[in-house]
Amino acid sequence: MAASISRRIFRTFGSFSALGRSSSPNLSANTSGNGLASLTNDLKYGMALLSNRKLSTSILTPDDSFPSDLLTKKTVLTPDRTIGQYQDLVIPVTNFQNEEKGFMVLAGDVFDVPIRKDIIHNVVRWQLAKRQQGTHSTKTLSEVSGTGRKPWNQKGTGRARHGTLRGPQFRGGCVMHGPKPRSHAIKMNKQVRRLGLKIALTARAAEGKLLVFDDLGLPTHKTKNIVNYYNQMENTKKVLVVEGGPIDEKLKLATQNLHYVNIIPSIGLNVYSILLHDTLLMSRDAVNKIVERMHTPINR
Repeated sequence: MAASISRRIFRTFGSFSALGRSSSPNLSANTSGNGLASLTNDLKYGMALLSNRKLSTSILTPDDSFPSDLLTKKTVLTPDRTIGQYQDLVIPVTNFQNEEKGFMVLAGDVFDVPIRKDIIHNVVRWQLAKRQQGTHSTKTLSEVSGTGRKPWNQKGTGRARHGTLRGPQFRGGCVMHGPKPRSHAIKMNKQVRRLGLKIALTARAAEGKLLVFDDLGLPTHKTKNIVNYYNQMENTKKVLVVEGGPIDEKLKLATQNLHYVNIIPSIGLNVYSILLHDTLLMSRDAVNKIVERMHTPINR
């Protein structure tokens, strides 16, 4: 029985027992009459080998220098963030003086949604169609001023037969099947409209074109305050400033002469305005109100 237990122990420890068989005097005692003492010695020696194996790993201290020949020469590239994972984003907060004002967490279900170009296309079509006035109008036969008598006899003149001079074939006549005042608006679900705004915000955040300011206040109403900050921005042509509450009067005066800077309240933020500007500048209050607006249940 002791011999069978010893064989199971040897199978468990494998190479450790085989490695120490020649050097350990205790392992040679298997041929003796005391099988239990041999089993105990085997266990002790196996545990000793395991402990020595754990301590054999070398550890570099701060004083040691890593061998330069073992370092790779290839440039390690950080993989880009995958868009559309609904992950919360952390973005730094500054102001017009480039002062650090901490960080802000952007909700992942608003600023990190999958990009859908078809949704953006449909929302832009809906916006442009809805804002079209539809006041175009042409006069029909009954609306054109003129006489109602028959211009000449039906037969005998050799000319074409006509019943009125107000027809579309005469100068100053009516327009047949012309445009009349109507609404060009098309129907779009509220969920799709809301999703389009989320996609537009996600695209600007993924491009690094979303800036968050702690406060949009300016010390003076001088335009040079905005111009100086605009000149420091890279790859920017037009800026859309989004304010959470009422627009500051100094900010309005400082940007009213700049065609490349426009201000809009958070309640009026829309997809088409975001696409017209390559950089989106929002205040903390505006971000909070946009997130609250996106999380508000839709009235059915």
